[in-house]
Amino acid sequence: MAEFDIFADQLLEEAKRFLERASEPVDAVAEAANLHAALMLSFCALEARINSIGEEASFRTDLSAQERGLLLERDVRLEDGEFRLQNGLKIARLEDRIEFLHVKLSGRPVDKSAGWWGQLGSAVRLRNDLTHAKAVPCVTQTGVRNSIGAVVATIDALCKAIYGKKLPAVDLGLQSRLRF
Repeated sequence: MAEFDIFADQLLEEAKRFLERASEPVDAVAEAANLHAALMLSFCALEARINSIGEEASFRTDLSAQERGLLLERDVRLEDGEFRLQNGLKIARLEDRIEFLHVKLSGRPVDKSAGWWGQLGSAVRLRNDLTHAKAVPCVTQTGVRNSIGAVVATIDALCKAIYGKKLPAVDLGLQSRLRF
């Protein structure tokens, strides 16, 4: 396993550990901080996995410059009559990148009736409520538990579709291997 994939796994383990810590009776401030950390780190883990898969896929010779740009989140411009990748950042929606990877690498569209897809949508909304707060977000243990579960299920669905095998972390569920 590549060093970066180990890092992505570490982020997920940290997220699960912060969720565990949120349930330890300390005080409301500690609980909220642990929940916020768990939620944000779970999305860091998901983004890292998507970036890893995208980086690996970007070496395929059957990709257009626009497809490569989507995978690498880089700008694409027309230069001398050809589309070329630029160094500039071009952010794409997480869900769009997941769908593209699924279709391009498995040959099948995402089953949007699958539980993981709907759970991911809810998790993204909760993350966005915290990241782009316009009001005090309601971040609960249940919401974060469901969000981390959605992240794990999303990565697992991609691993099964693309590589034909499950994500090893699925067997642990929301239990972390870390103790801090």
